[in-house]
Amino acid sequence: MAYTDALGSVHQPDPQARIVSLVPSITELLCDLGLAAQVVGRTGFCIHPWEVVQNIPKVGGTKDVNLDKIRALAPTHVVLNIDENEKPTADALAEFVPHLVVTHPMRPRDNLELARLMGGIFCREQQAADWCAAFEAEYALLRAAPKGPPQTMLYCVWQDPWMTVSRATYIARMLAEIGWSVPDLGEERYPEFRWSRELIDSVDGVLLSSEPYRFTEAHADVLERQIGKPVLLVDGEMMSWYGSRSLQGLRYLRELAQG
Repeated sequence: MAYTDALGSVHQPDPQARIVSLVPSITELLCDLGLAAQVVGRTGFCIHPWEVVQNIPKVGGTKDVNLDKIRALAPTHVVLNIDENEKPTADALAEFVPHLVVTHPMRPRDNLELARLMGGIFCREQQAADWCAAFEAEYALLRAAPKGPPQTMLYCVWQDPWMTVSRATYIARMLAEIGWSVPDLGEERYPEFRWSRELIDSVDGVLLSSEPYRFTEAHADVLERQIGKPVLLVDGEMMSWYGSRSLQGLRYLRELAQG
């Protein structure tokens, strides 16, 4: 059976694959599917599960990839993500890597297809099926959980300049699972914004993410006093990491919904 990635590329199963993962959340998923021994390279941001990935060579970051290091590792497959990695990187890798597996999960339930894709290409179908069953169970609990009234929440990922997320992002669609929407601030996926009375009045609260900017409780306390609206620090990994961490992410959403 062949498997199709986010760009429509068709991949045949390869039990002997040598994998470089340039996507932190997918590195974790590959390890959880029992593929750690075949992951020969990772980014410096691939930190889970640490006891496993610390022994896997680093090949730079998600944006500043060291092509020479990847070439030396002679991978058969490199796993990329449309949001995380840049197209020039993919184009350069395509010149010497036999298979590029491109991913692009856009909503929580896309994790099922992602797990099946990784499990299928790398011959871990049963492990992927078991993971999907666990996801379905967590998702059912989330759907059944009591939720409050719909709210509009400004989800901040950066300051200087301030940046948020668009409604087309995985994060926004995670929030939508509990009836929280993000304001429409333009066509950019991660738009910059300026604080204004109009913006503050249009939202019910603000969420400060712990990543990629390291917002802290101190940031939340200061901002709450400044704008007069509730400001909550949230775990960025729970909200934005698809793959393995999405199981914890669904549980985290349930806790957010219940206050």
